Amino acid sequence: MLPSFNQVTPLLLSRLGRVGLPLLTALLLTACGSGGKEKTAEKAEAATEKPEADAPADVVRLSAPEQQAAGLALGHLEERPLGTGLAVSGTLDVPPESALAVAAPLGGFVESTSLLQGSRVRKGEVLAIIRNPEFVQLQQDYLEATSRLRYAKADLDRQRELYQQEVAPQKNFQRAQAEYDALRVQTQAQAARLRLAGLPVGGQLVSTAAVRAPRSGFVRAVNVTVGQSVTAADALFELVDPTHLHVELSVFEKDVPRIQAGQLIRFALPSDSAAGRERTARVYLISRAINGPDRTVRVHGHLDQENDPALLPGLYVRATIETGRNTVPTLPEAAVVRYAGQTYGFIPVSPAGSYRMIALPTGRSEDGYTEVKRPANLPATTTFVVKGAYSLLAKLKNTADED
Repeated sequence: MLPSFNQVTPLLLSRLGRVGLPLLTALLLTACGSGGKEKTAEKAEAATEKPEADAPADVVRLSAPEQQAAGLALGHLEERPLGTGLAVSGTLDVPPESALAVAAPLGGFVESTSLLQGSRVRKGEVLAIIRNPEFVQLQQDYLEATSRLRYAKADLDRQRELYQQEVAPQKNFQRAQAEYDALRVQTQAQAARLRLAGLPVGGQLVSTAAVRAPRSGFVRAVNVTVGQSVTAADALFELVDPTHLHVELSVFEKDVPRIQAGQLIRFALPSDSAAGRERTARVYLISRAINGPDRTVRVHGHLDQENDPALLPGLYVRATIETGRNTVPTLPEAAVVRYAGQTYGFIPVSPAGSYRMIALPTGRSEDGYTEVKRPANLPATTTFVVKGAYSLLAKLKNTADED
């Protein structure tokens, strides 16, 4: 049977004696000191890692290679003159000559059509086929008139020759001339009517005619179905040619004195909000009539760039009419990022590559610069990231998603 610890300890101490006791004490103290140092190192390491784990959610850290790859550049607020404006709303529209109602001049039944609302059409393209039994009669009348015209022409030539030889009286020649002229006018009128109906002038008789697009554009409305009976007064289709779009704005009467022809109009579509895109126009005409109970005046503006496929008649627009200019603090547009419907900027918070995202209210934009409404807690000398801000936003949000 082995001895217990209490039995071994006195025996060991008696054998070590006076010399062994100090040695044993030193060994015990060394072991305790080593354990304390290890715990101290662990606490120091944990304290070092804690700031990284508790980094603020609006701070992003980039290594030196990442900063170089992002192409970051720093700068300060810059005072620049920007236009001051009047905020208004309105719609895109086309002049009257660009809105077309297409009808069948002689009426009939709609035999076929494949048009859909919003379809693009080219000038001369077939929109529908119309069937009308009267088309045959029109062509028959024309062919008969043409035949009579040929006979009248031959008779006129004979009467002219007899008159010149003094064989027949002058009145016979005059009668032949009048008959020929009347038939010629009748034939020309019937030919014009056939062309108006879309029927061939001469040739084989047909009972259908094609309704063609008078101009290029797109279909705004389809008002017929196959088999429907239509008259010359019925609008089969409504076409819009968007080549010469303009912007129609509503301005309150109290603001009309501030508007002048030639002023710059900056406008945006609802779909432009996320991208921050603006389009431009110029004030062309100011109405002299006040409309309705809202007491507004229509302002007509011509677009600077008309051939834009995103612009369609009837679209709602938010616009600013520039009525003057003033100097405001600005940053390059690349310094401002848009996220979740808000605008933000980045400022460096340490020389080691840390940047904080801050809310940065903005105003007007012009020529690549955006008006910045500096928060009250930021000094005017604050340094901003003026290039590569979207790279910082992407890094910040990716890090947040990983956490």
